[in-house]
Amino acid sequence: MTAASPVTESYAVGMLRRMLEIPSPSYGEAELAAFLVASMTELGFDARVDEAGNAVGEIVRGPGPTVLLLGHMDTVTGDLPVYAAEGRLYGRGAVDAKTPLATMVCAAAAATDFRGRVVVVGAVEEETALSRGAMHIRRTHPRPDAFVIGEPSGWSTVVLGYKGKLDLRYEVECEATHPSNPLPKATELAAGAWATLLELLGPDAGHGSFDQPGPTLVSINGDLTTATAEFSIRIPPGFDHHKLVHRLTEAVPEGRITVVNTVEACRVGRTDAVVRALTAGIRQQGAKPSMKVKTATSDMNTLAEVWDVPMATYGPGDSKLDHADDEHVVLSDYLGGIEVLSAALRELGACLPPQAPAPHATEE
Repeated sequence: MTAASPVTESYAVGMLRRMLEIPSPSYGEAELAAFLVASMTELGFDARVDEAGNAVGEIVRGPGPTVLLLGHMDTVTGDLPVYAAEGRLYGRGAVDAKTPLATMVCAAAAATDFRGRVVVVGAVEEETALSRGAMHIRRTHPRPDAFVIGEPSGWSTVVLGYKGKLDLRYEVECEATHPSNPLPKATELAAGAWATLLELLGPDAGHGSFDQPGPTLVSINGDLTTATAEFSIRIPPGFDHHKLVHRLTEAVPEGRITVVNTVEACRVGRTDAVVRALTAGIRQQGAKPSMKVKTATSDMNTLAEVWDVPMATYGPGDSKLDHADDEHVVLSDYLGGIEVLSAALRELGACLPPQAPAPHATEE
């Protein structure tokens, strides 16, 4: 960190460790939100918990663009011991995605020469189907001039896009009958609906390619008379999910197909202003930047549906460790990520069209 920065390395590591020590499974983020609001206030943000439970902090440093940095506070269930060893920090959320969120808080505070408005959001319920925290932000927050989503990309890598997602529920009821009766049973029909979905998606479907749909059988429950199955399909850009739902509904008339949630895929180009700013920050740290797309879905999709502005995803951490029992981050990557994002903010402040500060924000 620079000498003028209010964020020291020990402060950044200590804040992240405390974030890991506070359990925050989906729907249980309140304690972490309160901690983040206190930390951001200490660092000079105007911070609060909003109506959805998101931790929101703003710093205004004169006239300039508004850049939104949004990560998520919630984790999957399952506590892990928090400890440091051999330059790594272990704990639930160390990768997905408390380290990217801590990086955003520290980078916004450290970018003292950024001119404009930075908004940092710790969102609730990203690990759930509906992403309620990000949905609330996109409904209530004015459109920013650019945004960055905090997810593990690797400290020297920028994520350009994600597949979308289609969540379906299949429900069926049958009359009671003996197991030996040749009539189809509810559980058999549910299994058949899954097989039909795979046929409709075709032999190339799978999670190994960004350009192909990737189906997952999330759950199947029931007995001879009633059954429910949950299907999730990761969908590439341009995929006609309405057509798929129509064809599946026609092919399984015995049951009911319900669309639980749908999010469109998103992807930006290498010349996107946020991508350029992040890659410039990575080069300043002496590394060669790389770029990739992901076959999962994130809050980048949620915001991209309504905000057509420069965007990308960035955050220290190896996504192969998402939800793992040995989830950890390399601390030098975390500290390097803060420097990268601080530099990217300075670049965005200089290259994006200037905007007047929001009237309710606090001038620093």
